[in-house]
This record gives sequence, structure tokens and C-alpha cells, in this order.
Amino acid sequence: MQTTSENAPQTALRFDNRFTRELPADPTPGNFRRQVTGACYSRVEPTPVAAPRLLAYSREVAELLDLHPRVWEDHAFTEVLAGNRVLSGMDPHATCYGGHQFGNWAGQLGDGRAINLGDVVNERGDRWTLQLKGAGPTPYSRTADGLAVLRSSVREFLCSEAMHHLGVPTTRALSLVGTGEQVLRDMFYDGHPKPEPGAVVCRVAQSFTRFGHFEIFAARGDTALLRRFAEYTLRTDFPHLGEPSRDTFIAWFEEVCRTTARMIVHWTRVGFVHGVMNTDNMSILGQTIDYGPYGWLEDYDPDWTPNTTDAAGRRYRFANQPGIAQWNLVQLANAIYPLIEQAEPLQAAVTGYAETYLQEWRDMMAGRLGFDSYRSDGDEALIDELLEILQLTETDMTIFFRRLGEWHVRPAEAATLDDNALLDPLMPAYYTPESLSEDTRSRTVKWLHGYAQRCAQDGLAPADRREKMHTVNPRYVLRNYLAQLAIDEAENGNDDGISELLEVLRHPYDDQPGKEAYAAKRPDWARHRPGCSMLSCSS
Repeated sequence: MQTTSENAPQTALRFDNRFTRELPADPTPGNFRRQVTGACYSRVEPTPVAAPRLLAYSREVAELLDLHPRVWEDHAFTEVLAGNRVLSGMDPHATCYGGHQFGNWAGQLGDGRAINLGDVVNERGDRWTLQLKGAGPTPYSRTADGLAVLRSSVREFLCSEAMHHLGVPTTRALSLVGTGEQVLRDMFYDGHPKPEPGAVVCRVAQSFTRFGHFEIFAARGDTALLRRFAEYTLRTDFPHLGEPSRDTFIAWFEEVCRTTARMIVHWTRVGFVHGVMNTDNMSILGQTIDYGPYGWLEDYDPDWTPNTTDAAGRRYRFANQPGIAQWNLVQLANAIYPLIEQAEPLQAAVTGYAETYLQEWRDMMAGRLGFDSYRSDGDEALIDELLEILQLTETDMTIFFRRLGEWHVRPAEAATLDDNALLDPLMPAYYTPESLSEDTRSRTVKWLHGYAQRCAQDGLAPADRREKMHTVNPRYVLRNYLAQLAIDEAENGNDDGISELLEVLRHPYDDQPGKEAYAAKRPDWARHRPGCSMLSCSS
């Protein structure tokens, strides 16, 4: 039985539950699966767990919420983060949304295992929604149990924070709590389910509103509720645009297009592959949301996807993410069309997405290569050739760009060096350097000569170019095998690996003496191991 406790001083969270106060609730009581119409959410409490134990937390997110450091010593607060206690002022609920999954309309989806505890307003007036993922079933759980396993929860917790420290727009994670219970899961949906340790992640965001929130009301023809929800969204999450009107709805959609484009550029920069870019996994704030079967490019393969469910079609592969984001924006445009009743401004905004992406992608690539700015008179060919070269042999993208920042050769010097001397600084980026073909070596050397000439045009000192490149090319990313090692330890009762990995990921652009192992290439044992190279939507 859940209990309700008053806020202790060290956990004093100020709740202002505007969402549940201003939007219509599901009138049907009871926590059973159903279609919810005419409402934006259903009130539901988290399911208590047997033995909650704090495994990890983010001190940075705690500071956003004005939480006192001593709160982590209070087991009562751990029980809140597990769903065993509901603090005074909380209003737990699950929201209703739909979505296109793998390109097909899926109807009602909703928060099937995510329960919003409420909105916290900190001392600076910032609004943050607290959400428990894996805290039990809701009316939107369909045939699932609403729970989450440790492996997926560790990955979500770590990736939320890793992306933030990389400078990628993202939702955040406050805590990771083990439940002391077992959850039955079939990891690859191949008829081999097994019990796994359960866990709950407390996610934090300015808003968890998704494209699918608008799609569900549009699909049902409920224009009144669509308008009401859109007006709430503008007043709460986009107050700088002014009071809701046709013009502000257009300005809002234009902003969603721009911020989404910038998010995808960041994904491209760090080699991140989301894995499940369904419209219900797209945030209206242009933030990365829902860390399921994600991954970072190990070798540079534009066709790679970490999601086994997507292995055949590769819809959400690395190279396809910019186009998929635009496709998803078209679905959002279709959903909000009844509020605008003009296609032209929506089409213009979608075109603006492509223009923003291209411009910012060019600027991003120029920065990765250490250029002052992108030059239209030659940089495109140089970048295109590099991206082709990276595919000729198994090349670790993260290490390659980091090592390129250490490559300081002027054109005159390059003419005096043999191929081995030119290539030597980059060799650690190749998985099998001994297998480099003559053609690959020749093209890479030729590219390096052109790169040296291009760098010379900017006149940057080598130290300045290195610093510029090292601020955008990370040394440390959350490689799947690193996450899996932390998961293995946690499943054996040792959660220190999670905190140790998080500490490294807090400083992804810094050289961290003694932490070089966290920047190493994927080892051979991880090449085909589940959780390292193969992931599914199972969690």
C-alpha cells in the first residue's frame, strides 16, 4: 500500500501541476487498459516495489531541482523515486498520445510505463516534470506490465546524462533505483524469456510532450481538444511566442522544425543513432527523448542501426535520421493543420527544417575539421571525400576525429613526408590497420594533403586548431560495450561501475589521465554480443 508523506526539508519540492490542473482528465477511474478519449491524461499511482535501492543519481539534475545533497542519504526519498511513496503536492498521471511507429499509424499509445509525478518549479522559476519510468502499468500499457529491467534502465540513465554533457539537447535523468524484484523479458522476442532485475529511472524534462500528443487528437477528429492542448503547450512551453493564435501556431511549428534540425545535427556530430525515431519518440522541444535501442557508431557505417527490430528495413539507420526527422515533422504538420487551415506556412516550415539542417551540418563539419568557417568553394568536396574514405575500412569515427585534431602537418612539410609518416597519427582509429588496402592508403594520404592545404588557408596555429576540434570531437562517448560492462556489474550486485562511467562521461571532451580505457575501440568480444552490437525494444 502506498503511503503519502509530507515533504521533509531536504526534499522540499515545490509542485505546480499545471498540466493536470488545466487539461481534461480521463473520467474513468481504475487502472485497467482501455482507450481513453476526450482526455489528455489518466490519474494513476506508481506500483510499490519490494526492496528499493538507490543505484546512482545525477548531482547536476538534483541541483536543477534544488535538492539538498543530504537527500540521497534518506531512504524515504529513495522510496519516492521507486514509486513507493507519493509526496504531498504530487499528482501522478499518465498521458495519452498516439504515434507513427516504423512509418505506420499505431493509434493510441500513451505512457504505458511512464508515470508523471508532477511539475516542480525551482527557485529560479524553471519548471521541471518528474517522471518515473518502469513504475508499473497504466491505462496505456496495452498488453505490457509497465515495468522496466535493469539493463535498459542503466542505459537510459547513463545516456540521458552523457548526451547532456556532450552538449546534445536531451531529457535528463535524476536517479536509478533497483526494485529488488524480477521482471520477465524476452530480450530479442525469440521465445526465450527470462527473469531479470527490475529498476526505475526518474526522468526529468521541461516537458515530455511529443509529436504523438497532437497526432492522437487529430486522428480522432477531436479538434477542440487538439486546440486546447496546443494552446496549453504554447502558454506553458513557448510563452515567448505570445498568446495562442494562428500566427503563433505557425511560429511554434517553425521553432519545432529548427530545434529538431539542430538536435539531429548534434546526433550526427557525435555519431549517435537513436534506433526508434517513431513520432511518439519525438519531443516538441527538440530534445532527445526515450533511450531504447540506441548506439554510437563504432566503425563509420552510415547504414548501421542498433535496433534488431529495424534490422531488415533499417529505417532508422544513422544516415537516415535527418530524413526521418523531416518525415516526422510532416506528420506533426498534418496533425496541427486544423488549427491553421493553410498548408503553405507548414510546408515552408518543413522546407526550413531542411535548410537549417544543411547550414548547421556544414558549420558543424567545419568545426569538427578545425576550420574557421565552412567555405562553399571547396569544403563540400573535401568533406564528401572524407566520409567516403571512412567507409573504405573499419574506422572508429570518434577516435579518427579526435586523432585528426592531433594531426599538425603544414603543406610544405606534408610534401616531404612519406605515406607512413602522414598516416601514423591516425592508425589508432583503424580496427585492423594491417589490412589497409593500397587504395585506401592512397586516397587517405591524398585527402590529408588537401586537408593540410585547407587548414593553412585559415592560418590557425596548430594549438588553436587542436583546441577548436577538441571542443566538438569527444574523446569519450557511451559506447555500448561500456554500458554493458556496467550492466553486468550491476546485475551482480556492484553498482560502482555505473557511477564510475558517469563520472568519465561528465567530461567527454577532456583528456582524463588514467581513464584511457574508456576511450578504447570496441573490443572483439563485443562485436556480436547482445547489448553491445545488438539491441531491441525490449526493456
